[in-house]
Amino acid sequence: MSASAPHPKAAVLQYTARGSHDKTLPIAEALITAAAEAGAKIICLPECANFLAADKASLKANAEEEANSPSLALFTRLAKKHQIILSAGSLMMAGDMKKNGDDRLANRSFLINETGEIAARYDKIHMFDADVGDGKAYRESDHFRPGTEIVDAQTPIGHIGLSVCYDVRFASLYRQLAKRGAEILTIPAAFTRTSGQAHWHVLQRARAIETGCFVLASAQIGTHDDGRQTYGHSLIINPWGEVLADAGTLEEGFVMAEIDLSEVAAARQKIRNLQHDPDYR
Repeated sequence: MSASAPHPKAAVLQYTARGSHDKTLPIAEALITAAAEAGAKIICLPECANFLAADKASLKANAEEEANSPSLALFTRLAKKHQIILSAGSLMMAGDMKKNGDDRLANRSFLINETGEIAARYDKIHMFDADVGDGKAYRESDHFRPGTEIVDAQTPIGHIGLSVCYDVRFASLYRQLAKRGAEILTIPAAFTRTSGQAHWHVLQRARAIETGCFVLASAQIGTHDDGRQTYGHSLIINPWGEVLADAGTLEEGFVMAEIDLSEVAAARQKIRNLQHDPDYR
């Protein structure tokens, strides 16, 4: 990118995923199209981008295999059509996870490039097993096998590190991504309303500040088929920890901001914490 070229715009989407992909994908498609037409060069979807199941049986029935996934087919087609980088939040994937009698699914994030090819796949590492005080018990590890690998990818708009939702509470993951060269962090989420009100903004800003990265955090919002309530407030945060865009309680839409990668170098020059790891004992 030349010095005179405009900085690329990022868009983070926000919507309420329904209980199946056939009800959710039209919402996502309309928002991706609108964001692309508004000039976004990277568009980010939330966690559970294609559906948020009502129960375990529905989750298993709606999970897709990558080779014939209608969700992935749509997102790769849209990325190519609009010539955008698309962070497909996370999709509930089956098939390749079945081994050694363990048929749990993958909560998998896909990064799709502007030619419609999959640039990176990341399986969520940290499973959300929590009791946040909203009357529901969350046991993600019952249904999903955790990933084991950190994933980052170089793209025309910058070096991107992938993560998903609950990962945001594990700062070491993001530090490692930054040390591998990441300039932009994607953190798609379906944060509960209860924990979101308490922790969402501070955690996202902390990850940006600690790493000197841009944070793109797309979020679910509303009441879902399983009764959970999600917080919304999709965010774009710069490397100094400033919130550039906040979707608030927008029920269906997106917010945008420019990504100026010179801010990454500037933040890391001001605070050199990535270089200052002591040998803890």
